[in-house]
Amino acid sequence: MPMSRVPRSRRFLVCEPRHFAVQYAINPWMHEDTQVDVDLARGQWAELIRAYRAHGHTVDSVEPVAGLPDMVFAANSALVMAGRVFGSYFHAPQRRPESTAYETWFKNAGFDVYRSESVCEGEGDLIPVGRYVLAGTGFRTARAAHHEVQEFFGVPTVSLQLMDPRFYHLDTALFVLDDGSEANIAYYPEAFSPGSREVLRRLFPDAVIATHEDAMAFGLNSVSDGRHVFISPRAEALAGELARHGYVPVPVDLSEFQKAGGGIKCCTQEIRS
Repeated sequence: MPMSRVPRSRRFLVCEPRHFAVQYAINPWMHEDTQVDVDLARGQWAELIRAYRAHGHTVDSVEPVAGLPDMVFAANSALVMAGRVFGSYFHAPQRRPESTAYETWFKNAGFDVYRSESVCEGEGDLIPVGRYVLAGTGFRTARAAHHEVQEFFGVPTVSLQLMDPRFYHLDTALFVLDDGSEANIAYYPEAFSPGSREVLRRLFPDAVIATHEDAMAFGLNSVSDGRHVFISPRAEALAGELARHGYVPVPVDLSEFQKAGGGIKCCTQEIRS
Protein backbone atom coordinates (compact mmCIF):
# COMPACT_ATOMS: atom_id res chain seq x y z
CA MET A 1 0.00 0.00 0.00
CA PRO A 2 1.33 3.52 -0.75
CA MET A 3 2.35 5.57 2.25
CA SER A 4 0.14 8.40 3.49
CA ARG A 5 1.53 11.75 2.34
CA VAL A 6 1.20 14.91 4.40
CA PRO A 7 0.60 18.23 2.62
CA ARG A 8 2.31 21.44 3.70
CA SER A 9 0.63 24.81 3.30
CA ARG A 10 2.38 27.01 0.75
CA ARG A 11 2.43 30.67 -0.18
CA PHE A 12 2.36 31.36 -3.89
CA LEU A 13 2.82 34.50 -5.98
CA VAL A 14 1.01 34.67 -9.31
CA CYS A 15 0.20 37.20 -12.03
CA GLU A 16 -3.14 37.42 -13.81
CA PRO A 17 -2.84 36.77 -17.59
CA ARG A 18 -4.57 40.03 -18.48
CA HIS A 19 -2.00 40.78 -21.19
CA PHE A 20 -1.01 37.21 -22.08
CA ALA A 21 -0.24 36.66 -25.76
CA VAL A 22 2.37 35.08 -28.01
CA GLN A 23 4.05 38.11 -29.56
CA TYR A 24 7.54 36.69 -30.16
CA ALA A 25 9.28 33.30 -30.26
CA ILE A 26 11.93 32.60 -27.64
CA ASN A 27 11.47 28.84 -27.21
CA PRO A 28 10.43 25.96 -29.52
CA TRP A 29 6.83 26.03 -28.28
CA MET A 30 6.27 29.64 -29.37
CA HIS A 31 5.27 30.75 -32.87
CA GLU A 32 4.60 34.38 -33.64
CA ASP A 33 1.45 33.63 -35.66
CA THR A 34 -0.17 31.77 -32.73
CA GLN A 35 -3.52 33.10 -31.62
CA VAL A 36 -4.26 32.98 -27.90
CA ASP A 37 -7.80 32.63 -26.60
CA VAL A 38 -7.46 35.24 -23.84
CA ASP A 39 -10.79 34.38 -22.20
CA LEU A 40 -9.89 30.70 -22.09
CA ALA A 41 -6.44 31.49 -20.69
CA ARG A 42 -7.91 33.65 -17.94
CA GLY A 43 -10.44 30.95 -17.09
CA GLN A 44 -7.77 28.25 -16.90
CA TRP A 45 -5.56 30.45 -14.74
CA ALA A 46 -8.48 31.23 -12.41
CA GLU A 47 -9.14 27.51 -12.04
CA LEU A 48 -5.52 26.98 -10.95
CA ILE A 49 -5.89 29.69 -8.29
CA ARG A 50 -9.14 28.13 -7.08
CA ALA A 51 -7.44 24.75 -6.84
CA TYR A 52 -4.58 26.16 -4.77
CA ARG A 53 -6.93 27.91 -2.36
CA ALA A 54 -9.22 24.90 -2.10
CA HIS A 55 -6.22 22.90 -0.88
CA GLY A 56 -5.30 25.42 1.80
CA HIS A 57 -2.62 27.47 0.07
CA THR A 58 -2.16 31.24 0.23
CA VAL A 59 -2.07 33.06 -3.09
CA ASP A 60 -0.75 36.60 -3.59
CA SER A 61 -0.95 38.41 -6.91
CA VAL A 62 1.27 40.96 -8.62
CA GLU A 63 -0.36 43.52 -10.92
CA PRO A 64 0.23 42.64 -14.60
CA VAL A 65 1.94 45.23 -16.79
CA ALA A 66 0.78 46.00 -20.33
CA GLY A 67 3.38 45.06 -22.92
CA LEU A 68 4.76 42.16 -20.85
CA PRO A 69 2.80 39.15 -22.17
CA ASP A 70 4.95 36.56 -20.37
CA MET A 71 4.66 38.19 -16.95
CA VAL A 72 2.04 35.55 -16.11
CA PHE A 73 4.95 33.10 -15.76
CA ALA A 74 5.71 34.21 -12.22
CA ALA A 75 8.11 31.37 -11.46
CA ASN A 76 10.75 33.03 -13.60
CA SER A 77 10.77 36.19 -11.47
CA ALA A 78 12.96 35.04 -8.58
CA LEU A 79 14.03 32.36 -6.16
CA VAL A 80 12.75 32.99 -2.64
CA MET A 81 14.16 31.06 0.32
CA ALA A 82 14.23 31.89 4.03
CA GLY A 83 12.54 35.20 3.24
CA ARG A 84 15.37 36.27 0.92
CA VAL A 85 14.79 37.10 -2.73
CA PHE A 86 17.27 36.32 -5.51
CA GLY A 87 15.85 38.26 -8.44
CA SER A 88 16.04 37.46 -12.13
CA TYR A 89 17.94 38.80 -15.10
CA PHE A 90 16.19 37.43 -18.18
CA HIS A 91 17.93 36.00 -21.23
CA ALA A 92 15.45 37.48 -23.71
CA PRO A 93 15.41 41.30 -23.92
CA GLN A 94 11.62 41.20 -24.28
CA ARG A 95 11.27 39.82 -20.76
CA ARG A 96 13.83 41.92 -18.90
CA PRO A 97 11.35 44.60 -17.75
CA GLU A 98 9.52 41.87 -15.80
CA SER A 99 12.37 41.87 -13.27
CA THR A 100 11.62 45.45 -12.25
CA ALA A 101 7.89 44.81 -11.92
CA TYR A 102 8.41 41.80 -9.66
CA GLU A 103 11.20 43.49 -7.70
CA THR A 104 8.80 46.34 -6.93
CA TRP A 105 6.21 43.88 -5.63
CA PHE A 106 8.71 42.09 -3.41
CA LYS A 107 10.06 45.34 -1.99
CA ASN A 108 6.56 46.64 -1.28
CA ALA A 109 5.87 43.35 0.51
CA GLY A 110 8.85 43.94 2.79
CA PHE A 111 11.52 41.84 1.12
CA ASP A 112 15.07 42.81 0.26
CA VAL A 113 15.87 41.85 -3.32
CA TYR A 114 19.21 40.88 -4.82
CA ARG A 115 19.31 41.20 -8.62
CA SER A 116 21.38 38.53 -10.34
CA GLU A 117 24.46 39.78 -12.17
CA SER A 118 24.33 36.85 -14.59
CA VAL A 119 21.46 35.65 -16.75
CA CYS A 120 19.12 33.88 -14.36
CA GLU A 121 15.45 32.99 -14.69
CA GLY A 122 14.36 32.28 -11.14
CA GLU A 123 12.51 29.10 -10.33
CA GLY A 124 12.46 28.27 -13.99
CA ASP A 125 16.01 26.98 -13.48
CA LEU A 126 16.47 27.04 -9.69
CA ILE A 127 14.64 24.35 -7.72
CA PRO A 128 15.21 23.92 -3.96
CA VAL A 129 14.89 20.34 -2.78
CA GLY A 130 16.12 18.97 0.53
CA ARG A 131 19.64 20.23 1.25
CA TYR A 132 20.28 21.45 -2.29
CA VAL A 133 19.27 23.88 -4.96
CA LEU A 134 19.09 22.09 -8.30
CA ALA A 135 20.17 24.55 -10.98
CA GLY A 136 19.56 24.17 -14.69
CA THR A 137 21.69 25.60 -17.47
CA GLY A 138 22.08 25.21 -21.21
CA PHE A 139 19.39 27.46 -22.68
CA ARG A 140 18.55 30.26 -20.25
CA THR A 141 20.24 30.57 -16.85
CA ALA A 142 24.02 30.96 -17.01
CA ARG A 143 26.20 28.63 -14.99
CA ALA A 144 27.76 31.70 -13.35
CA ALA A 145 24.39 32.43 -11.76
CA HIS A 146 24.56 29.07 -9.98
CA HIS A 147 27.63 30.33 -8.13
CA GLU A 148 25.82 33.56 -7.24
CA VAL A 149 22.92 31.56 -5.83
CA GLN A 150 25.20 29.43 -3.70
CA GLU A 151 27.01 32.47 -2.32
CA PHE A 152 23.76 34.33 -1.66
CA PHE A 153 21.89 31.54 0.14
CA GLY A 154 24.79 29.44 1.41
CA VAL A 155 23.06 26.32 0.09
CA PRO A 156 24.88 23.72 -2.05
CA THR A 157 23.90 24.33 -5.67
CA VAL A 158 23.97 21.39 -8.08
CA SER A 159 24.41 22.33 -11.74
CA LEU A 160 22.42 20.26 -14.25
CA GLN A 161 22.95 20.49 -18.01
CA LEU A 162 19.79 20.60 -20.13
CA MET A 163 20.16 19.18 -23.64
CA ASP A 164 16.77 19.35 -25.40
CA PRO A 165 15.58 22.87 -26.33
CA ARG A 166 11.96 21.81 -25.82
CA PHE A 167 12.88 21.54 -22.14
CA TYR A 168 14.56 24.91 -22.02
CA HIS A 169 13.97 25.47 -18.29
CA LEU A 170 14.65 22.97 -15.53
CA ASP A 171 11.03 23.23 -14.39
CA THR A 172 9.85 21.75 -17.69
CA ALA A 173 11.84 18.56 -17.03
CA LEU A 174 11.79 18.14 -13.25
CA PHE A 175 9.67 19.02 -10.21
CA VAL A 176 9.87 18.46 -6.48
CA LEU A 177 7.54 15.94 -4.87
CA ASP A 178 8.75 16.40 -1.27
CA ASP A 179 11.28 18.91 -0.01
CA GLY A 180 11.59 17.84 3.63
CA SER A 181 13.53 14.97 5.17
CA GLU A 182 12.07 12.64 2.52
CA ALA A 183 13.09 14.91 -0.37
CA ASN A 184 12.27 13.45 -3.75
CA ILE A 185 11.61 14.51 -7.34
CA ALA A 186 10.00 13.45 -10.60
CA TYR A 187 11.95 14.03 -13.83
CA TYR A 188 12.47 13.13 -17.47
CA PRO A 189 16.04 11.77 -17.85
CA GLU A 190 16.41 12.38 -21.59
CA ALA A 191 16.16 16.15 -21.05
CA PHE A 192 19.58 16.06 -19.34
CA SER A 193 23.18 15.36 -20.28
CA PRO A 194 24.49 11.89 -19.36
CA GLY A 195 26.50 13.27 -16.42
CA SER A 196 23.53 15.20 -15.06
CA ARG A 197 21.33 12.09 -15.32
CA GLU A 198 23.86 10.23 -13.20
CA VAL A 199 23.90 13.05 -10.63
CA LEU A 200 20.12 12.89 -10.34
CA ARG A 201 20.19 9.10 -10.11
CA ARG A 202 22.67 9.26 -7.24
CA LEU A 203 20.89 12.05 -5.36
CA PHE A 204 17.37 10.71 -5.87
CA PRO A 205 17.46 6.92 -6.33
CA ASP A 206 13.71 6.68 -5.64
CA ALA A 207 12.68 9.43 -8.06
CA VAL A 208 9.57 9.05 -10.19
CA ILE A 209 10.61 8.78 -13.85
CA ALA A 210 8.40 10.40 -16.47
CA THR A 211 7.87 9.23 -20.04
CA HIS A 212 8.47 11.31 -23.14
CA GLU A 213 4.72 11.68 -23.57
CA ASP A 214 4.32 12.97 -20.00
CA ALA A 215 7.14 15.47 -20.48
CA MET A 216 5.70 16.74 -23.76
CA ALA A 217 2.34 17.20 -22.03
CA PHE A 218 4.01 19.52 -19.48
CA GLY A 219 3.47 16.89 -16.79
CA LEU A 220 6.76 17.88 -15.16
CA ASN A 221 5.77 21.53 -14.96
CA SER A 222 3.82 20.58 -11.86
CA VAL A 223 3.49 21.80 -8.27
CA SER A 224 3.39 19.48 -5.26
CA ASP A 225 2.53 20.36 -1.67
CA GLY A 226 3.87 17.02 -0.45
CA ARG A 227 0.58 15.21 -1.01
CA HIS A 228 -1.42 16.93 -3.75
CA VAL A 229 0.22 17.32 -7.15
CA PHE A 230 -1.27 19.98 -9.41
CA ILE A 231 -0.62 18.48 -12.81
CA SER A 232 -1.55 18.67 -16.48
CA PRO A 233 -4.51 16.36 -17.18
CA ARG A 234 -2.75 15.08 -20.33
CA ALA A 235 0.08 13.56 -18.27
CA GLU A 236 -1.99 10.47 -17.56
CA ALA A 237 0.80 7.93 -17.09
CA LEU A 238 2.68 10.21 -14.71
CA ALA A 239 -0.48 10.90 -12.70
CA GLY A 240 -1.02 7.17 -12.35
CA GLU A 241 2.57 6.65 -11.22
CA LEU A 242 2.26 9.43 -8.66
CA ALA A 243 -0.93 7.88 -7.30
CA ARG A 244 0.88 4.56 -6.89
CA HIS A 245 3.45 6.42 -4.78
CA GLY A 246 0.77 7.82 -2.49
CA TYR A 247 0.31 11.27 -4.04
CA VAL A 248 -3.04 12.73 -5.04
CA PRO A 249 -3.02 14.17 -8.58
CA VAL A 250 -5.08 17.34 -9.00
CA PRO A 251 -5.53 17.85 -12.75
CA VAL A 252 -5.59 21.49 -13.88
CA ASP A 253 -5.71 22.29 -17.59
CA LEU A 254 -3.39 25.15 -18.58
CA SER A 255 -3.19 24.11 -22.21
CA GLU A 256 -3.57 27.67 -23.52
CA PHE A 257 -0.32 28.63 -21.79
CA GLN A 258 1.54 25.78 -23.46
CA LYS A 259 1.39 27.86 -26.64
CA ALA A 260 4.06 29.99 -24.93
CA GLY A 261 5.95 27.04 -23.45
CA GLY A 262 4.45 27.33 -19.98
CA GLY A 263 2.28 25.42 -17.54
CA ILE A 264 1.29 25.15 -13.90
CA LYS A 265 4.70 25.66 -12.32
CA CYS A 266 5.63 28.42 -14.74
CA CYS A 267 2.62 30.37 -13.46
CA THR A 268 3.56 29.80 -9.80
CA GLN A 269 6.29 31.42 -7.72
CA GLU A 270 6.69 29.94 -4.23
CA ILE A 271 7.51 32.32 -1.39
CA ARG A 272 9.47 30.34 1.20
CA SER A 273 9.68 32.19 4.51
